[in-house]
Amino acid sequence: MPRLTLTIDGRAVRAGRGQTILQAARSHGIAIPTLCNLEGLTPLGGCRVCIVEVEGRPRPVPSCTTRAEQGMVVTTDSERLAAARRMIVELLLAERNHTCAVCVMNGNCELQTLATYLGIDHVRYGFISPLASVDISHERFGMDHNRCILCRRCVRVCNEIEGAHTWDVGGRGAASRIISDLAEPWGESATCTGCGKCVQACPTGALFEKGAVATRKGTICLERLVEWRKRGEP
Repeated sequence: MPRLTLTIDGRAVRAGRGQTILQAARSHGIAIPTLCNLEGLTPLGGCRVCIVEVEGRPRPVPSCTTRAEQGMVVTTDSERLAAARRMIVELLLAERNHTCAVCVMNGNCELQTLATYLGIDHVRYGFISPLASVDISHERFGMDHNRCILCRRCVRVCNEIEGAHTWDVGGRGAASRIISDLAEPWGESATCTGCGKCVQACPTGALFEKGAVATRKGTICLERLVEWRKRGEP
């Protein structure tokens, strides 16, 4: 694979042509936090938590969907980026009903862990507190829309890995919800195979296994983010 050289946080790093900034950074132990990104799935660039600054560009860009280029100069950590990431996570917390104390993912939630990593101890925005439903019609799993951050990992893993395309997004704006098939109860889905891949891909407690008291799914945990701070590793 042809190689190129770019600078990330003052370090000259090598990357393969076609690699994204996120891939290049992580392959050299440079940490960039993410929420909607999951290795093995098509990058979405939806959450914007992984934004970085690129010299010569007027605004930050999502590192998960921006291709690395020869001579590119990238900054992954600055006051501007930290402020933007805090705002994004606070808005996610304000949009739904994230009551961590009664969530099955408490202590192992990527949103909760990222908030801790960013030093968020309060939310500056008004909580929307929507009347979001909980779908427990499936025999094995449940869907709590109160915890959903619309990262669409479930949609992508069901489509790209399982090939069932049970999940999609219905509605617009703040009324957007993850839906199964044609907005039918999950338990009535004619396409769901019951594989559980969507549950494993979910970064919060939106998708859960019935009867689970605690789980350790996802790609980020608190211990890992603590190590990020110590060593700067992904």
